[in-house]
Amino acid sequence: MSVALDFSLAAMVTGLIATLLMDIWTFARKYLMASPSLDYAMVGRWIAHMRHGRFRHVSIAEAPPMQGERIVGWVSHYVIGIVFAGLLLAVCGTGWIARPTLLPALLVGTATLAAPFFLMQPCMGAGVAASRTHAPCHARLRSLVTHMIFGVGLYAGGWLTHMLLY
Repeated sequence: MSVALDFSLAAMVTGLIATLLMDIWTFARKYLMASPSLDYAMVGRWIAHMRHGRFRHVSIAEAPPMQGERIVGWVSHYVIGIVFAGLLLAVCGTGWIARPTLLPALLVGTATLAAPFFLMQPCMGAGVAASRTHAPCHARLRSLVTHMIFGVGLYAGGWLTHMLLY
């Protein structure tokens, strides 16, 4: 296989597995601990509004609904997971798949907090690092744990990718 194809397949499989593990964690947390989770329809609404030139909202929940926002949100969520897996492979090299290690995966997973804290939450009306939510510290802790689970998922995804593709 070509280097580009190897990279793309490894990022895709690793990212899908990591995002799926993150979603399993979020589902379990929601039902076992009665902890709220992100509604990906709101992410889809935010993204769908971008094609009309609207990137920032006072409250995304109060923005007009957009057709297909739920599917846009979920597809975007998984595409972003693949992109973040690609970031891990770009930083560590595709050789990381041959022998995945936990620390780089956890570091990248934790670093992905920058996206919600400094881009998504401010643009969707929640403020920097959820500062405008009713319980910012709880929201930040939930995000940190969820993104660390994503990091564990990158590690698990790396091993599964190695077993499936190499």
